[in-house]
Amino acid sequence: MKFTIESMNLSTRLFGAFFYYPPTSEALKPLYTSLNEIESLFLWENKSLIQSQCKLIQKYLNDPELPYQYSILFEGQGFMPAPPWGSVYLDKENLLMGESTHRYREFLQQQNIVMQTGINEPEDQFGLMLMTLALIIESAEFDAAKQLISQHIMPWAPRYLSLLKEYDGSPFYQALAIIVEQYLSTIVKTLDLTVPHYYLYK
Repeated sequence: MKFTIESMNLSTRLFGAFFYYPPTSEALKPLYTSLNEIESLFLWENKSLIQSQCKLIQKYLNDPELPYQYSILFEGQGFMPAPPWGSVYLDKENLLMGESTHRYREFLQQQNIVMQTGINEPEDQFGLMLMTLALIIESAEFDAAKQLISQHIMPWAPRYLSLLKEYDGSPFYQALAIIVEQYLSTIVKTLDLTVPHYYLYK
């Protein structure tokens, strides 16, 4: 086993938060020190890659341009190089709230999960989905966690993370994307999950 349930819960919540909240958010402040623990969370297959990306994360965490970079990547300020919503990739018209979002909503209803973010937004935002996964893991609903990963996250997440890696306007989020890509790949392999193939429209 490359990770424990406890470490999976911690890392999923950590990554989800940094893919959802703005870097100036109060919600992230207690998690800054946890970024230093990434290297010890797993038996990473490519430890040198993780180490190099962790150094970049630490280097650019206090970059004064980071809030602006977040705005471009997550709030749609101008051209959005890597939209963080699943339906953009799975919907033929690249629309928010597409069919895949409705499938995900049905899954959340089956798990009795009600999203309360305080704003009207699609539930299939990448960071929000990871934090939901952490909640499900914490509740020991492991079958539901596997379903969330294989059926709702992994069909589009690799493409999203690939676009984020290609975007050179934010070394911080570029490094974070590389780490999370390795993280999700480790989970899929370790849990022997089968990910259905969907045509991606972006």
